[in-house]
Amino acid sequence: MSFRGISRPNATSGMGVSDHSKNTFMELKQKKVHRYVIFKVDEKKREVVVEKTGGPAESYDDFTASLPENDCRYAVYDFDFVTSENCQKSKIFFIAWSPSTSRIRAKMLYATSKDRIKHELDGFHYEIQATDPSEMDLEVLRDRAH
Repeated sequence: MSFRGISRPNATSGMGVSDHSKNTFMELKQKKVHRYVIFKVDEKKREVVVEKTGGPAESYDDFTASLPENDCRYAVYDFDFVTSENCQKSKIFFIAWSPSTSRIRAKMLYATSKDRIKHELDGFHYEIQATDPSEMDLEVLRDRAH
């Protein structure tokens, strides 16, 4: 029986979530410091780390432009809206971005790590799995939040 490569991360192993990732999510959730947070899997560290944050004034277009065209990412987005009763509300979306053009290894790695990050980032309201931009259009968020 061979144990060659056992210490290397592989596409079937879920990754841990860095403390910085958890703390950054809590800043978005509780303090409204960020509009969005984009996370990536760092295979060398074997954990999910923060790649980018967006300030409270940034738009949804700023957020979507920050996602790579050909690689997978996790993200959380704090969506503000006004209800039909004229109440200001906010819902946090967890987005698993897995474009169809990304590498199969990346898709598998992100798919196997998704449950772990969802468990660690407790407190988002909705989840969206997107393989192209139309699946996470602003209208999709509006429909889900209402």
